[in-house]
Amino acid sequence: MMSNTRKKHSAEFKAKVALQAIRGEETVAQLASRFEIHPTMIHEWKKQMEQSAATVFDRGGKAVSEKRTEETISELYRQIGQLKVERDFLAKRSGA
Repeated sequence: MMSNTRKKHSAEFKAKVALQAIRGEETVAQLASRFEIHPTMIHEWKKQMEQSAATVFDRGGKAVSEKRTEETISELYRQIGQLKVERDFLAKRSGA
């Protein structure tokens, strides 16, 4: 029986293939054969790369700082939750 699961590719792999396609040193068919993926995927990844290329320069490193911000926010929410539990516990113990 044939499996119908889709293979998931990393962002690094997609970028590598898209850059190869943009360079044009090999045809999409050659790249598809070499990387063992469907040519449609290469066209899609190349299109995405070309459309988002300008944002690389607009962001100027914001991607890393945005991730740190998200991590900080998650940590703060965790701490808030912990403090609420402690507060509720202490309130019950004091009879308030």
